[in-house]
Amino acid sequence: MDPKARKILLTGLPSCGKTTVITSLAEFLKHRKIAGFYTREIRSHARRTGFAIRTFSGAEGILSSTQLSHGPRVGKYRVDVEGFESLVLPELTAKHARVDVFIIDEIGKMECFSRPFIHAVDAILQGSVHVVATIASKGGGFIARAKTFPEIEIMQVTTANRNELPQKIARLLEPAKDA
Repeated sequence: MDPKARKILLTGLPSCGKTTVITSLAEFLKHRKIAGFYTREIRSHARRTGFAIRTFSGAEGILSSTQLSHGPRVGKYRVDVEGFESLVLPELTAKHARVDVFIIDEIGKMECFSRPFIHAVDAILQGSVHVVATIASKGGGFIARAKTFPEIEIMQVTTANRNELPQKIARLLEPAKDA
């Protein structure tokens, strides 16, 4: 645990590359203990039909889909809150192993339908472990509040900087070397 843990929130327009930054960052940090998750689009016939989740411990599932008949609605998608919680909460609340960096993709409207997710992320942002998370650029409630936590660094992701950000963030998270 690092008393000077970095808390970095990545924001930007849809499709600017936030998830690309997260997955590339995870590659740069593969020598560290990472916990968290990232999302990927589910596509069928060149159309997005939902979002999949993959944890850094290897579990996979569905966050949302146009094919679901239950769950809260965000646009054309229904969110599988229970499925999301069953995959993500063990990853975010694991106390059995030391974690160097939490990587969370994303703190957004779909994810915030889960109160336990909000509580877990709230605790992580107040903790002493590095955090890099993507966050919706707009939104009230926890999305707005997370941006106001002490020592939060907000970085804007753009198509122009998304390729250099992973290495830049990885350097920021490296342990301090003794002089």
